[in-house]
Amino acid sequence: MLRTALQPRWLALLGLVLVVVVTFGWLGMWQLDVSRSKGQREMLAQIEAAPAEPVQDIITPHAPFTGNMVGRKVTATGSYDPAGQVLIARRRLGEQVGFWVLTPLIVDDGGARLPIVRGFTPTDSAPPPPPGTIKVQGALQPQEGPPDDPSPLPTGQLGSVDLSSLVNVWPGDLYNGFVFATDEDPAPEDIRAGTLQRIPLPVSGSEGIVWRNFAYAIQWWIFAAFALYLWWRMVRDDYEVSQLPTQDTPAAAPPADHAPEDIQSSTAGGQPS
Repeated sequence: MLRTALQPRWLALLGLVLVVVVTFGWLGMWQLDVSRSKGQREMLAQIEAAPAEPVQDIITPHAPFTGNMVGRKVTATGSYDPAGQVLIARRRLGEQVGFWVLTPLIVDDGGARLPIVRGFTPTDSAPPPPPGTIKVQGALQPQEGPPDDPSPLPTGQLGSVDLSSLVNVWPGDLYNGFVFATDEDPAPEDIRAGTLQRIPLPVSGSEGIVWRNFAYAIQWWIFAAFALYLWWRMVRDDYEVSQLPTQDTPAAAPPADHAPEDIQSSTAGGQPS
């Protein structure tokens, strides 16, 4: 069968089939990317449209952070603890590289500390948080865990939002998650002046997928597989035909007018008695 497949006509057809397979494969990947991007936009739209709830109604201090809490819009009222403010190093916002400003909010309801990422600053000299009672609105996120780069940082800086490194620094109870602040009431001076910039909410947790576009991707890949199968089937059929035995029709013997026995019998019968 290999010799049949290497015939010029089948090799030429294989080249055409491979072009079709690559094209269909690319179309499938394109539909998959469309499915993911649309799913992420829909997830973000759902998160933005959802009403904000008091943080204590969603998670309690030291309670496990579950997947359905990711991105939930929450509100919390309390006062910032300026002594606990730290900078999360090596963060990027657009083309800028700088720091997240992470400040503990002492929540009025229970007195536990809720980590708040108040914003982004390109310098390592973040202004102190505003004094007095403040109402924060934002989106819940799980802690990041230990940083990938373990190199030491200056005092007051961390490599990630790792709550295990803060639990011994911040006194009292601690929420097992943090909040990206989207609004503070009253609005702090550093936000109004542009010293701090709000951080766009990340789309995290389960990746959203638009199943219609995902089905289109599967269809394109099935078409690509079918094109290869069709070529192989045609080659196999050609090979099987070439293996059929050739049947030659034997030549018919010319009819004899008289058999030798008949001649002898007729001769013997013709003799006179």
